[in-house]
Amino acid sequence: MTMPLAFVVTPSQPFPLGLTPARSAEQQATHTVNLAVYAPGLEAVDVHFLDESGTWHREPLPELTDGVHHGLVAGMPEGTRYAFAARTKPNGRVPMVAEAQLLLDPYARAVDIVELPDAEGDFTRDQLMGVRVHDHFDWGGVGKPGIPWRDSIIYEAHVRGQTMRHPDIPEELRGTYAGMAHPVMIAHLQSLGITAVELLPIHFHLDETHLQDLALPNYWGYNTAAFFAPHAEYATQTAQKAGPQAVLDELKGMVKLLHAAGIEVILDVVYNHTAEEGPGGPVVSFRGLGDRYYYRTDTEGRYIDTTGCGNTLDFGNPRVVQLALDSLRYWVEEFQIDGFRFDLAVTLCRDSQHTFTPLHPFLVAAAADPVVARTKLIAEPWDIGVGGWQTGRFPQGWADWNDHYRDTVRDFWLSDRGAIEGGGLGGSTARLADVVSGSHGLFAASGRTALASINFVTAHDGFTLADLCAYHRKHNEANGEQNRDGAVHNRSFNHGFEGRTEVESIIANRTQSAKNVMATLMVSLGVPMITAGDEFGRTQQGNNNAYCQDNEITWLNWNLDSAGRELLDHTRWLIRIRRDFLERQPASYPAREESNYFHWFGADGRPMDPDRWQDPQERVLQFLLGSREGYLDGLVVINGSSDVNDLVFPEPFGNEYAFELRYSTAQRGEQRIGTVFASGQADVAEPWSLTIYRAREGGPKAGVMPPRAVYGKTP
Repeated sequence: MTMPLAFVVTPSQPFPLGLTPARSAEQQATHTVNLAVYAPGLEAVDVHFLDESGTWHREPLPELTDGVHHGLVAGMPEGTRYAFAARTKPNGRVPMVAEAQLLLDPYARAVDIVELPDAEGDFTRDQLMGVRVHDHFDWGGVGKPGIPWRDSIIYEAHVRGQTMRHPDIPEELRGTYAGMAHPVMIAHLQSLGITAVELLPIHFHLDETHLQDLALPNYWGYNTAAFFAPHAEYATQTAQKAGPQAVLDELKGMVKLLHAAGIEVILDVVYNHTAEEGPGGPVVSFRGLGDRYYYRTDTEGRYIDTTGCGNTLDFGNPRVVQLALDSLRYWVEEFQIDGFRFDLAVTLCRDSQHTFTPLHPFLVAAAADPVVARTKLIAEPWDIGVGGWQTGRFPQGWADWNDHYRDTVRDFWLSDRGAIEGGGLGGSTARLADVVSGSHGLFAASGRTALASINFVTAHDGFTLADLCAYHRKHNEANGEQNRDGAVHNRSFNHGFEGRTEVESIIANRTQSAKNVMATLMVSLGVPMITAGDEFGRTQQGNNNAYCQDNEITWLNWNLDSAGRELLDHTRWLIRIRRDFLERQPASYPAREESNYFHWFGADGRPMDPDRWQDPQERVLQFLLGSREGYLDGLVVINGSSDVNDLVFPEPFGNEYAFELRYSTAQRGEQRIGTVFASGQADVAEPWSLTIYRAREGGPKAGVMPPRAVYGKTP
């Protein structure tokens, strides 16, 4: 008699991916977990794990569902280290841990390095392994600040470099998550008016092979190996010694303290490639689990690289899209992260023909996700592939790093100044007017407003603001690549001398140019981003690609000279002026473009016309900005020339206005703060200066108000 087949239903599930504690009391008592890994390149998968006694175990994941290997495994309490490996035959001999190619769980919540033994029990090599941790943390009722886009001031920083040289932060906290949230650092950010810190990658990352050969690190961290795990080396030594759980708690503690201070946390994330590099690179995780499923390849199986890092994650595979979304959701829900800046975001949005599309499933899914869609989403809107420059083309719900803004502001204040002082001509004011008013032509087609523009002039990649004003060419010799790396065309101006100088006139001119750039950033429509240290003139000694410099080249120097203190005071005051202006506009400003206005005038107070816009000799520009529902306007006067220019204040809307001088980068600007002018009154615009006025219709006649006691403290 033939017996019927027995169908056995097991409680193991293919979702969620990664390690999930089992639910029943009996399973919890035996420390049973559900393990699930997307490994379509493997016929069968085992999990190798290390228990508290130091004993190695190997268990199979017996179930396979749509490329996901999964199973229930007992004996894995919190703190257990684990990794996956291929079984050579589904029902045959399986390798011991010393022989196996262990693969890191893509969903590992923490990563640790474990020494593997050989057959004789001797330790042979270091191995990356996932660690079971818990997600419990006392947030103490601290919620997210929820800063609107229009009120945001972003501060791009590196966890390590921000505090490594700060004398008022305890040495054991410098360069750590705890150091970033130290009261001294929070006080600095608050005194500036920063609303969000954008941290360079804190996902667990590795150093590239070529950097290891040069004995250099990947300081920036754009080489992710695990998208759910924090980089442990940014935690204090105390936390690292206590173990991965303490590292997670220290990071959450940093977020909690920043949130309590009203400061959001945005993470720079790298979902475009992994640390496994190109062909011949290290096999860490994805390559061993399913190389051609995780990575973008051509019909011959060769990598398609749109990142310049050797490999490209294939966002044409729904499982890769799921990986990114699950990771984002985890950081929002478990770490209370407020937003993300996506490195080489175009790579995440290429279709099956490798072409960018703003309707890519990843973008659609992010917009529909109830967790991810509520965060700040920022695209670095380019990669190195064909059609890689897509600034302005991301969909609603996203903001773009505006490289058009960066290049235009650099040109106007720096490279144009070099050309003019060398006897040539600069560009017209039309390009500057476009970016200052929100780059409407760039973003309108995508249905977005000026708030989609992340305005920046510097970032981690490239010259610092001080170096833009002090170097004509890059100086990257310390990177070990014979100065071949880094951008060649920097749109910088060294003001007549390359590098450091003690000549006071050159220092004064450089400081003025830095002020002009910072002031332009703060009067522009859009969301300003400052690079850490630019507020006081940080230098990288001319290195414009300091990705591998974990030293005093990249660490912020808090021992400020007089020029640094002056620039810091000006940066604080400019942010106060911006905040003061926005507080006097309706909440919809500037998103409701139909109610906003920008009125443009020449030095003579007359409206600009097409000929004047394109005339390179016309380098003085006045603009009045505000909204119909607001009760304060601003007038900005820019002189982008080497000449003192006569100035006549405009008569906007045919009405008389009063203009109170609030700020100026002019050499004599400090002495004139508080002066009030009327429409039609004459004055002068000093060379290479930007001046800000508080503008009111009608009001007091021209005159001089009482002098301020301290510059930069005007209420």
